[in-house]
Amino acid sequence: MATAIASRKPEIKTALPGPNGRAIIEADAKWVNPAYPRPAFKLVAERARGVWVEDVDGNIFLDCNAGVAVCSTGHCHPEVVRAIQDQAAELIHMCGTDYYYRQMPELARKLDEIVPISGPTRTHFANSGTEAVETALKLAMHATGREKFISFFGSFHGRTLGSLSLTSSKAAQRLGFKRQALDVVHLPFPNEYRNPFREDECDGGGAAQGALNWIENRLFKTTTPPEEVAAIVVEPVQGEGGYVPATKAFLQGLRRICDQHGILLIVDEVQSGMGRTGKMFACDHYDLKADIVCIAKGIASGLPLGACVSRADLMDWKPGAHASTFGGNPVACAAALKTIELLERELVANSAEVGGYLKRGLEKLMSKHDCIGDVRGMGMMIGVEFIKDRTTRTPDPEMRDRVEMATFARGVILLGAGFNTIRWSPPLILTRENADVALEIFDEAIAASK
Repeated sequence: MATAIASRKPEIKTALPGPNGRAIIEADAKWVNPAYPRPAFKLVAERARGVWVEDVDGNIFLDCNAGVAVCSTGHCHPEVVRAIQDQAAELIHMCGTDYYYRQMPELARKLDEIVPISGPTRTHFANSGTEAVETALKLAMHATGREKFISFFGSFHGRTLGSLSLTSSKAAQRLGFKRQALDVVHLPFPNEYRNPFREDECDGGGAAQGALNWIENRLFKTTTPPEEVAAIVVEPVQGEGGYVPATKAFLQGLRRICDQHGILLIVDEVQSGMGRTGKMFACDHYDLKADIVCIAKGIASGLPLGACVSRADLMDWKPGAHASTFGGNPVACAAALKTIELLERELVANSAEVGGYLKRGLEKLMSKHDCIGDVRGMGMMIGVEFIKDRTTRTPDPEMRDRVEMATFARGVILLGAGFNTIRWSPPLILTRENADVALEIFDEAIAASK
């Protein structure tokens, strides 16, 4: 097994990108899909261990993004690597939609133990988050006989045509693809920092009550009869929308509305699940039970795996209704089982403890820098929002972009989210020492970007 990258701080030795990196970027520009939404900074990774990433020119970075919240156990965790190696030596693929192997029911049984759904469950395995969402949409239509969905502005549920009908975080994701594939109505997400509702629409309950009133008093009475709604689809913490947590009152209110009208509650935990928020699922912070939960990203420590877990009584469709050639691949399942073992053993707790330490450090920086308007989130899912002034809270996306670049130039990998926010989604193995290094560099980057 490869040795660890010996570093306690980032080491930047060349211009970024360096000569080897520039050659790869040029080849990528010629041969690879240009639609990938890459940031302004250019990272060309060669290898990674733990929280450290080395590029092709020997520069070493402290990773506070984890491949967009995917490498939950850190890069190339030795126990995950061994689980992958052992499984790959025995059985790589057998198509679980036609044949049987033990890893698929083993992982489904484990998900049944931990997923925030009441009662027995069944699981469909896919390859990605958007596939998990597509499954949830098809299942909701099949189970209810209804065709309408409710989603939220700022949401991201994927880029395939069904999930794209839900997604509304950026216009670029929809540009050129004409009408929605599904009948979806969007409403404002209850961002408590930027309440999108008038005071008289909130009945004294803040943005959460404003959103619930919008559904019951506006949508249900005008465009979207509740008896035609198959599901409400929500992220308990919006990801691409800017790392915006919901409130318990809002999510419990959605549960009440769904129960009242026979609507299914689909919770997208693709980015917020698998220990990211300091609990196994973000729903666990809110005592929320979903009908269907979508999982991907951090579930298999970097291997492609998605899961749509639902109440068992909902997933009663017949053979051929939905399947996947590669979904639930034995190697990906082995990685997921080991990932969950590590999360339960220590990493969910570390996410909560070190994530809290990191958030307190970012709050100290907010008191130092007026350009930071909000620090929010739970565990190691933290958003830092940049503004022009605290009176008007005018967003400052240009400042956010400068800070992102300046941080990268100093050897810390961060990525934007939403219009003017930087997301912190480090590997869940991050230590306090790592956090101190990252906070110091982030402080320097902000000061240099003003």
